[in-house]
Amino acid sequence: MLQFVARRILYMIPTLIIVSIISFIIIQLPPGDYLTTVVTNLRATGETVDEATLAAMEQRYGLNQPIYVQYWKWITGILLRGDFGQSFEWNQPVSALIWGRLGLTFTMSLATLLFTWAVAFPVGIFSAVRQYSIGDYIATFIGYVGLAVPDFLLALILMYVAFKVFNQSVGGLFSPDYVDAPWSWSKVWDLLKHLWVPVLIIGTGGTAGLIRVMRANLLDELHKPYVVTARAKGMTEARLILKYPVRVALNPFVSTVGWTLPILVSGSAVVSIVLALPTTGPLLLRALMSQDMYLAGSFIMLLSVLTVIGTFISDILLAWLDPRIRLTQ
Repeated sequence: MLQFVARRILYMIPTLIIVSIISFIIIQLPPGDYLTTVVTNLRATGETVDEATLAAMEQRYGLNQPIYVQYWKWITGILLRGDFGQSFEWNQPVSALIWGRLGLTFTMSLATLLFTWAVAFPVGIFSAVRQYSIGDYIATFIGYVGLAVPDFLLALILMYVAFKVFNQSVGGLFSPDYVDAPWSWSKVWDLLKHLWVPVLIIGTGGTAGLIRVMRANLLDELHKPYVVTARAKGMTEARLILKYPVRVALNPFVSTVGWTLPILVSGSAVVSIVLALPTTGPLLLRALMSQDMYLAGSFIMLLSVLTVIGTFISDILLAWLDPRIRLTQ
């Protein structure tokens, strides 16, 4: 097991280096840079652009330097000082922008994750054990609907329902009175009252997919010889299912940790834009559109690091849960 963990850690180091380089290059691929975007927007409104000001900004942000120099300056700042650079558009440190929205994003995404697992786990087991029953058909139908309906459309529907039926303000995560208010128990309660809408919207697709995965994997295990043998020995049906086939069928749930951690940070950008949520998703999209390279690169780097760490954690959990994985690695 120690060798298994050590190999995974060694794989992470070159992976992160390569990912950071590719991420920075991809951000630079569109023609121009942040200043090009600014100049284009100003000229579209009829304003004049001072060339001396542009040259000064290029010098300030290092945009007149080769790409490898910009990358080295950025990555060494992260590794040595924890400095992610300066956002061009916001004129603020990137770390302040990211951490300012990270708490709300993490809260929303963690609640979505718990909702997804809490619903998908029992429904998937029931759907497999009661195959072709009325409950199985209902779960299958709901699963197909959840996978087919786009999140943004569901967001618009729930916004209408929440406003018409519950008379609730659904834009953002807080009521207008609490947006800039200091944290208190009343503000937390207001957050919880608004949180159910994005949790339900974002969690619907993931829940539907995991129900189908859990059902399919559990059906593969229910008729295997070890299950028949355990049943013949007189083990109760509930204990048999939970102790043996469900444990094997849990592998897909554990493997989702690899993409769960980055989702906890990025959130769902489209849903966040529709619902006007103050999360990191819209900020990342805006940084990519304006070619704010340090902000966008830091986001992509952070998501990549979390993906690698999440994959590492899921590998360890899978190896602990299923010894066959340790033997084949």
